[in-house]
Amino acid sequence: MTHNESPSGQADGPSTDTPDVAVFRKVNDDLFGRVLEDLKELVAIPGIAWEAFDPADLMRSAQAVESLLAAEGFDSVEILPADGADLHPAVIAHRAAAPGRPTVLLYAHHDVQPPGDLGAWHSDPFSAVERDGRLYGRGAADDKAGVMAHVGAVRVLREVLGDDHGLGITVFVEGEEEAGSPHFEQFLDRHRHELAADAIIIADSSNWEVGAPTLTTGLRGVVGAEVTVRALDHALHSGVYGGPVLDANTLLARLIATLHDDDGAVAVEGLDHADEPGIDYPEDRFRADAGMLDGVRLAGRGSVTSRLWSQPALAVTGIDSTAVAVASNTIAPAARAKVSLRIAPGQDPAAAARALADHLTSHAPFGARVDVEIHELGQPFSTDTGSPAAQDLIRALGQAWGTEVLQAGMGGSIPFTASLKEAYPQAAILITGVEDPDTRAHGIDESLHIEDFRRVILAEALWLASRARA
Repeated sequence: MTHNESPSGQADGPSTDTPDVAVFRKVNDDLFGRVLEDLKELVAIPGIAWEAFDPADLMRSAQAVESLLAAEGFDSVEILPADGADLHPAVIAHRAAAPGRPTVLLYAHHDVQPPGDLGAWHSDPFSAVERDGRLYGRGAADDKAGVMAHVGAVRVLREVLGDDHGLGITVFVEGEEEAGSPHFEQFLDRHRHELAADAIIIADSSNWEVGAPTLTTGLRGVVGAEVTVRALDHALHSGVYGGPVLDANTLLARLIATLHDDDGAVAVEGLDHADEPGIDYPEDRFRADAGMLDGVRLAGRGSVTSRLWSQPALAVTGIDSTAVAVASNTIAPAARAKVSLRIAPGQDPAAAARALADHLTSHAPFGARVDVEIHELGQPFSTDTGSPAAQDLIRALGQAWGTEVLQAGMGGSIPFTASLKEAYPQAAILITGVEDPDTRAHGIDESLHIEDFRRVILAEALWLASRARA
């Protein structure tokens, strides 16, 4: 199915449902208003896991999640610090499986990104507001909607099947994902037994578009690096020494320019390309979704989806140099840039990091000193869509939306998926989400499409029921 063939709008409704699906749909509709109000209350808590923000708000966010889960019949609900001390609180709720029945793990995160420029928002980012079928607020989609998708699905399951359904359910709500999950692996080591499961749903991705249910089947990995260019041991007067000596800002710019070829494709040797995706993304649609200005050309070669999902991508996400407001006629001795490299599924991140470092040091302009520090390595990920759990989820998504389910890659990275796969190699790891191209996660006016959120909850409830019967 091509992108512009993707279905949109409301499915045909209960008249096309099986009797079983119709019951789940009605219960979900009956409970949805309460779920939406609970989500609004979560959005009102500015839980941000960055050092510059009040950790008390992050704890309040964890406590709110704890209260929501404690009301849903779990055997235990705990707030646990990610770092083993007092910071970045996660929440784990657990219900034991009946003998011979599977256990599922439902992941989301309750921490959010900083709001940015408050004046640029059309409404208070920490006061959820409904406008034109969407819910606006920081975390309304990423990822407090993921938290409430799990809570809502468990509510529907209990209402339909009661508390003797036999399925083991663990809900893990992280509190530091937006800070890069720096303590995820040590948290997993400490709680490996509590988080063990036969199937895992990560509710932190996106649908292809509104009305198009999507299972995310591949993620690019990530390499994060900082590169520093030094040309002098101290600053110089630009009039006295300018000419024979190039400033570090210019040298850094020349080095950065070597990272892409004239078409804008990544020019670092040793990086892999994965297979061509089977979904088309028309350029005009992509340009509209991305908000590209008229006249700006797309970078790279190949289909748009291959450039997004199966080819490497490289962005300079920050530069340290003299600020314009305080700049004098001085030749800067050093400049630094932060580089984010996304790598294709199948690529070893350590090998990609070596390739990036080798490129930067070997292209040092005018013999300047180039130092590269690798500070992040994240594995790419691919889903086994043939597993029973994956097939059940594809079926449930189709039932909830009443339309064909898309299987698509995503250009972003969720590095801890590799940690989960290593810890639980037999588990099916499935990535779903509530976002869409208009969500603007991390940006101004982040929002959630409310009807798709309703369908996400229904799909997960149907999937839980299928797992309970497995």
